[in-house]
Amino acid sequence: MVKIPKSHPRYWSLYYREKVIEGLEKGMTAKAGLIAHGRGEAFDYLIGEKTIEPAEKAMKAAIAKLLLAKHPVVSVNGNVAALVPKETMELAKALDAKLEINLFYRTEERVKAIADELKKYDPNVELLGINPTKKIPNLESERGKVDEEGIWKADVVVVPLEDGDRTEALVAMGKFVITIDLNPLSRSARMADITIVDNIVRAYPRMTELAREMKKLSREELEKIISEYDNGQILSETLLHINSRLKKLSQEGIWRKKELPF
Repeated sequence: MVKIPKSHPRYWSLYYREKVIEGLEKGMTAKAGLIAHGRGEAFDYLIGEKTIEPAEKAMKAAIAKLLLAKHPVVSVNGNVAALVPKETMELAKALDAKLEINLFYRTEERVKAIADELKKYDPNVELLGINPTKKIPNLESERGKVDEEGIWKADVVVVPLEDGDRTEALVAMGKFVITIDLNPLSRSARMADITIVDNIVRAYPRMTELAREMKKLSREELEKIISEYDNGQILSETLLHINSRLKKLSQEGIWRKKELPF
């Protein structure tokens, strides 16, 4: 990775950008993944580069649903493996969920590279999707290939940084779909049952915290959280947050307000 000075005002943004580039060099991330990451960065600017209240609500509902699931599965693609490999493992363990590698631009080399990266954090982890034998109906891309013991069997699926067509196809199969997507206008965001509009580098650690905390709740308490959740309302609140923030910035002004230090 390129060495970025921690004094840089955009240190973390540049750091994760380099992680995706490193993922490409390791063979995990597709070239299109770089474009997708940049698009996400733009939406992160709009929400303020922080976890907002609608995302927190969505995360709590998502964890409640995952804790109640019989066969929860967390899907992993190249960008996820590049950005949050350790955090992905921690989340799956906290939820007792299976991990499945699923790729749009699938090659055996990419699958192996992602598996090798994840196994750095747990050499004994069970990874599904290595040799998928099932096909999601009406989905022609490589993402339609799924593991019989994973997404095919799952009742609840986490599909972060996702393609909208697969989200839609999984919902049509009767799966409960949770997505992490910084773009509240994407088809994934609009088709999922629960949409967490947040940066995955913030969302996964917070979701792991919530999983550990919420395990103490009764089934009735978890079901109540889910019953009170409205994904349409959450997406509306997210758009209103962006709108309000942009209005405030336009009134305050975004031009430099102090002299440069040199």
